[in-house]
Amino acid sequence: MIGTYSGSCFCGAVTVQVSGAPVSEGFCHCNDCRSWSGTPVTAYALWPAPMVEVTQGADRLQSFNKAGTTDRVSCAECGALILADLPDAGLKDVFPLRLQGREFAPQAHVHYASRIVDMKDGLPKFADLPEGAGGTGQMIDE
Repeated sequence: MIGTYSGSCFCGAVTVQVSGAPVSEGFCHCNDCRSWSGTPVTAYALWPAPMVEVTQGADRLQSFNKAGTTDRVSCAECGALILADLPDAGLKDVFPLRLQGREFAPQAHVHYASRIVDMKDGLPKFADLPEGAGGTGQMIDE
């Protein structure tokens, strides 16, 4: 799945491109992601920030930063969620299902202690985050 992939918002005004392989991808169950996306769980794919480029419609982007750590970016035209910028970590989370032709390969669930939907898929389930990502590394059984 290493390569270059592009995707766009719902109306097509904004196009984003990623290069290379993501650092991590999976499912997030935290309250912030649920509140922002309006879904019970969010798919994520984290790339090093230099590997993500808005190739069209940068002037149509709007962002919101609730806690000072994550800029959540959407299209001002159609409201579609595009990405989340995590500048302190040097990463950008591009919604993986926006990327055409790229297979989503989730590796884990994060913030699973906050879940509202159980997902029995055999993937590792972190109560919060892995230790290397600033969490406790505590696991939850399916």
